[in-house]
Amino acid sequence: MLRWRGHSLLLPRRSLLGLAWLLLGLVVVFIASLSIGSMPLAPQRVIAALFGSGDPLDIYLVRELRLGRLGAALASGAGFALSGCLLQTLTRNRLAMPDIIGINNGATAFAVASIVALPMSFAPPMLALVGAVTATALTFALAGGVGVRGYRFIIVGVGIGAVFGALTNLMLARTSIDAANAAFPWTVGSLNGSGAGAQIMLWIGLAVCLPLAMASTRGLSSLRFAEPVALGWGVRVARLRLFALALAVICAALAVAVAGPVGMIALIGPELARRLSSHRSVPVLNAALAGAMLMALADLLGRTLLAPVEVPVGIVTALVGGPYLIWILLRGDSPRAL
Repeated sequence: MLRWRGHSLLLPRRSLLGLAWLLLGLVVVFIASLSIGSMPLAPQRVIAALFGSGDPLDIYLVRELRLGRLGAALASGAGFALSGCLLQTLTRNRLAMPDIIGINNGATAFAVASIVALPMSFAPPMLALVGAVTATALTFALAGGVGVRGYRFIIVGVGIGAVFGALTNLMLARTSIDAANAAFPWTVGSLNGSGAGAQIMLWIGLAVCLPLAMASTRGLSSLRFAEPVALGWGVRVARLRLFALALAVICAALAVAVAGPVGMIALIGPELARRLSSHRSVPVLNAALAGAMLMALADLLGRTLLAPVEVPVGIVTALVGGPYLIWILLRGDSPRAL
């Protein structure tokens, strides 16, 4: 219990401990990602280069070549996991993820269309956001909202995502080989082609959406109960759902604009955060940190396991997250249990 001038704040001890562990893991992955590569560097040399001291070659490797890619991994992982945490809370279903309910596929289809039909430097990120909003609006309208019909929302989202996925494949099949090669990273998830403009937009989006989500955790926690209970506590349920859905769509769309449709981070990140946090609250901050750590770790594994061949980060997360999803379903836990 923290007290200051008549105000008090109750912080769950388990959530704070989980936050500490996640921060420690994030620091370890951060240093390892900057240290390991075709030219490995000792951790002390990496830390010195980060502060602009040491060998000029070390500074160039760390700050110019590796730090930008690592920043893209951290930001996109946080965006996917935060979006997944909000969606799972809204639908009260652990399987609600932006890559399952069509948000990622909608953003990918519009981004690929911008590369194939209208190549512009800022077009893919902007159209990725438009595609995510379009897919969400269609899913929301056809499912009749995300209230007690959360399971229906997921099923309709799967169908919408399949349609957008088919449109993406159709565009790639009917375009030139050069345009298809340029758009291909958007279909599997990769950090190679992340531009500075898209990264800036994502960091700004996280700086706005994460505090807003944290400020809404008390109301989001009430959504775990029946709607009359939340209404009895004075929560404006309909407005809160639309607000949280908007935050989830923005985070997922901006993350797709940077890394493409990377799957399973939105499942594993919130799942890890819930295991390290109190069950009384929605762990939006811990989910974002877990997603950032997992994305950076997946990118590190993709760069090093089969070096010099690089495995896209989307393939790494699918290889790890797919069996994990099957394990959740087979071990007998209800996906609706949060």
